[in-house]
Amino acid sequence: MSGGFLRPAWRLPILAVFALFALSGCSLLWGPQQAPIVDATVMPVEPASAPVAASAPEPVETEAAEPEQAKKPKKPVVKPRKVEPPPPVATPAPPPPAPPPLIVLRTIERSEAHTLLDSEVQKPDGKVVGRAIDMIADASGKPREIVVNLQGFLGVGDRKVNFPWSAFRFMPAAKTAPITLNAAAVPSPAAKSAAVQLPLIDADVERSNGAKVGRVIDVLIDANAQPQAVVLDVNGMVSTERRTIAANWSALRFVTKDKELHPLIDLSDAQINATPPYASDKPIRAVSPAPVPAPAPAPAAAASAAPATAAAGSNTRAAR
Repeated sequence: MSGGFLRPAWRLPILAVFALFALSGCSLLWGPQQAPIVDATVMPVEPASAPVAASAPEPVETEAAEPEQAKKPKKPVVKPRKVEPPPPVATPAPPPPAPPPLIVLRTIERSEAHTLLDSEVQKPDGKVVGRAIDMIADASGKPREIVVNLQGFLGVGDRKVNFPWSAFRFMPAAKTAPITLNAAAVPSPAAKSAAVQLPLIDADVERSNGAKVGRVIDVLIDANAQPQAVVLDVNGMVSTERRTIAANWSALRFVTKDKELHPLIDLSDAQINATPPYASDKPIRAVSPAPVPAPAPAPAAAASAAPATAAAGSNTRAAR
């Protein structure tokens, strides 16, 4: 080219491209305004004081990937723990045994027994011939005779006659005369009445040591002609008041002393005080002394009996 330097041929396309961009920029100036481009400001970041270690990801359990044994929960291992023995507990002392009873009481209904003294005695036809005033017993305590006060006319000619016990029939529940005398009954022979026997009414009852317990004031007879109890006047024995009690006939014993028959009963003052009083309008509570309990075996005897029992048991097993 004349008058200048040669331009390289490769610059022509570049200039053409710049020309196109310039034309497009002019069109943009006259078109809609776009938002201005703002350069971003870079803020400095302070370095962390210490790097934080990333936690390992937790494994995800899947039923398909786990074996069959992994499904069963493992039993926790429990270490044995030393158990301290409980402190010894003091064994309470056993309660003291109940004191033995002082007396034994038996209830006798009024319809089951009737008093002997002053009971009317009648013939089988119902005619009253007298009143019973005493009972005669032998050394075994068996009743033998009844003493009857046969009435005369207007009290004149009254006499006491002994009749055998078998000549009477007793009806405790009868509203009339409770004692009936057989029509064919005859008085007892005088020789037989003189034998060693005991008129019971007003007889003194003693203890085995000779101390007086009381005085018999009546006898209670049942429908089988058997004595059931005696009524004792214990006035002055344990107190100054007049007091009567009923004692079981079976509690009496009869002993011969100085050719005379004496009734005995072992009732102490405490037992007499524990006995309910006798009353004609109340059920009869007949007393007997309480049986004496058997003594307990000695400890040495009980200990020696235990090995003997064990040896007997072993011999029995060996024999089998």
